Amino acid sequence: MLKDEARKLYREKRQSITVIEKNKLDDFLLIQLQRLKLPFLQTILTYWPIEENNEPNTHLLVDFLAFRNPELKVAYPRMSANDRNLQGILVDADTAFKKESFNVPEPISDHIISPNAFDMVIVPMLICDKKGNRVGYGRGFYDNYLKACRPDCIKLGVMYFEPVDLIEDSHEFDVPLNCCITPGNNYVF
Repeated sequence: MLKDEARKLYREKRQSITVIEKNKLDDFLLIQLQRLKLPFLQTILTYWPIEENNEPNTHLLVDFLAFRNPELKVAYPRMSANDRNLQGILVDADTAFKKESFNVPEPISDHIISPNAFDMVIVPMLICDKKGNRVGYGRGFYDNYLKACRPDCIKLGVMYFEPVDLIEDSHEFDVPLNCCITPGNNYVF
């Protein structure tokens, strides 16, 4: 399957999920995360799910990770559409968010964290293949950012669908996932 084909198909599939189905799928994703063998985490980068895109509820996952890893530091991305630059911004309970580039809620803070500080990055995506090659929204923000992360940083994908066999047009500059959770399975690549 080619990226453009996968992007179109899985956007449509995700949009067709009802609110009731989505809530159930999000609960199953949380169960799968709880089953995943993860090391102790100190600092993670996650993303705010875009409601209009029917993205998985990452807040449930982050709440569990914070429960399991006391004093977990959590960051969210801030993106610059001009240069395709992404920055990890440390947040706390008082941090405000505002919809910015691409209608993405971004933290209003200047507490930037270096990419090499993250133990895990929860990566937005539509689908991946059985090798961990991810299909995102096609802008390249995360591939560029993930290259600057430590080699041992866990790149975790979260999606509602099982992986496809192969994304045929993956490139050498694409950064594959280390693992992915779906409502029915955990995948380690």
